[in-house]
Amino acid sequence: MGLNHSNPKLFPGDIVEYPRNKYFSHFGIYFGERDGVPYVAHLTSRDADTKIPLFGRALRSEIKLDPLEMLGTKYKVNNMLDDTHSPRDFHSVVKPAIEDMMGREVTFDILFHNSEHQATLFRYGVKKSQQIELIYKHVMPAWKKLFDKKQL
Repeated sequence: MGLNHSNPKLFPGDIVEYPRNKYFSHFGIYFGERDGVPYVAHLTSRDADTKIPLFGRALRSEIKLDPLEMLGTKYKVNNMLDDTHSPRDFHSVVKPAIEDMMGREVTFDILFHNSEHQATLFRYGVKKSQQIELIYKHVMPAWKKLFDKKQL
């Protein structure tokens, strides 16, 4: 669905993807509207003491509820695991899980717990990051060569 802000139709529980650069995107869960304003729940370290995650980690991150376009005007719906995993019911499972997590401190880790991991965990009950898996496909063969040559 639209990436140049074509206003894709969003349903509560949809995963919203905000492309950031050639390799990475930020992800959230469409939460619905409040007073006519659409909101997204997402993992962020925006208000953490450390602005740049150390070694890909931000120890003081949290789930925030922000207006949809505060995260960017270019976004799309990306329910990437719908073919292999059943989405959980928004009102009975996802929404209460989001509300329970808001305000709690969460560790952001680029490899093991990023915004995509959090979004898939809310929607499907499974932590998965396809963007990190894609990077592993390129990094692992290079590492294996270095291991074999005993250079790593």
